[in-house]
Amino acid sequence: MDTQFLHTFITIVDQGSMAAAARVLNITPAAVAQQIRTLEREIGATLIARVGRTVSVTEEGSRILQRSRDLLRNVADLRSVANESGVSGELRLGACPTALAGMLPDVLARMVDTFPEINVFIKPGYSADLYRAVEAGDLDAAVVLQAPFPLPKTCEWLLLREEPLIVLAPKSMANEDPHVLLATQPLIRYDRNQWGGRQADEYLRARGIVPRERFELNALNAIAVMVDRGLGVSLVPDWARPWPEGLQLARIPLPNPTVPRRIGIVWSRSSVRVRLVTVLLQESRKAMLDRQR
Repeated sequence: MDTQFLHTFITIVDQGSMAAAARVLNITPAAVAQQIRTLEREIGATLIARVGRTVSVTEEGSRILQRSRDLLRNVADLRSVANESGVSGELRLGACPTALAGMLPDVLARMVDTFPEINVFIKPGYSADLYRAVEAGDLDAAVVLQAPFPLPKTCEWLLLREEPLIVLAPKSMANEDPHVLLATQPLIRYDRNQWGGRQADEYLRARGIVPRERFELNALNAIAVMVDRGLGVSLVPDWARPWPEGLQLARIPLPNPTVPRRIGIVWSRSSVRVRLVTVLLQESRKAMLDRQR
């Protein structure tokens, strides 16, 4: 059985159509259909039900889906296990939205330059979900916010960056008192379902500030644009660049000390790709030092 056909099967399920899978795999829809027919013939069961232009996984396909994912991951591990003398193979890495756009590209640029034989699978997601994926062994490591709960003994954590809360305001308000801005200007809230948003909410409550709420969302770059357009001010972590270009903003520090939002790497000590995780940690430290210079 060709493992590439299993990869095609999983991609169809994840993408929801053969046309979308073909675009991801960079092959023709006809080739995708042919690979699935061959796989179904070898398995002896129909795996994909075709309904117009969309597809759905059959009961038989559902039974083998997770095992197929596990099998492909184990195949990818063979390269890491076999090459004891070199650093190669696939690293399965998660990243929260802030890190995915801000910190991770610098780290990956260093990794592929120094260790060109490493392949990296990246899963975007929220920090809470990525912690569970690392703990379950679905990911080797993840760049996430520091968890507000103790880590299991199988996992470790490395701090990369601290982000204190700031008041984000239009540039014309740069000299205003931050607490006055939070009390008098419309507030664009950072989503309280997120750890950083809860920190901001706790700060407001502790200082007795009752804001005039206008919007609430989980998208820091969008919040920056909304502040620039005069829709209000926001209390957010001072997140890593890049930010949207051309914005006229003031980043005003708070008068009272706050617990910063912390971003770092969580990883599983039991991963067979521990050498790749070590490279990730090494290059992450170097990339953060470069940012500080």
